[in-house]
Amino acid sequence: MRQLIVLAGLLSSLSATAEPLNIDVHRDPNCGCCTAWISHLEDNGFNVTDHVESDMSALKQRLGVPPRLASCHTGVINGQFVEGHVPAADILKLRQQPDLLGAAVPGMPTGSPGMERGNVRDAYQVIGLDKQGEERVISEYPAN
Repeated sequence: MRQLIVLAGLLSSLSATAEPLNIDVHRDPNCGCCTAWISHLEDNGFNVTDHVESDMSALKQRLGVPPRLASCHTGVINGQFVEGHVPAADILKLRQQPDLLGAAVPGMPTGSPGMERGNVRDAYQVIGLDKQGEERVISEYPAN
């Protein structure tokens, strides 16, 4: 009986991961790392709709992305923003936290998805922003 329960749990988690994950990505037309981040998302099962924008600042302001969390591109999934080079795994964590407006990797840290430079990685955090404007760390990635 225990084996059946474990098998049912595995099948349930597999079907959940098979669900298509749709994300809109807004980016400047001249940004190369943005397209590299899009490739990271697609490699991890996301269906990406790519939007080339002429005014990223206005878009970020409309979505509630504070300037201190800003980066070069902005994704939107299920009404939540995904700012900068957020790893795909952390986008999945974000989807499980509906109290957050979004998540961000501020700046453009080397080694984050889309910013790979060999084996070099800067330390960085994925920061969640709640509806009261409070920040909390979702994940931390150490330098190597």
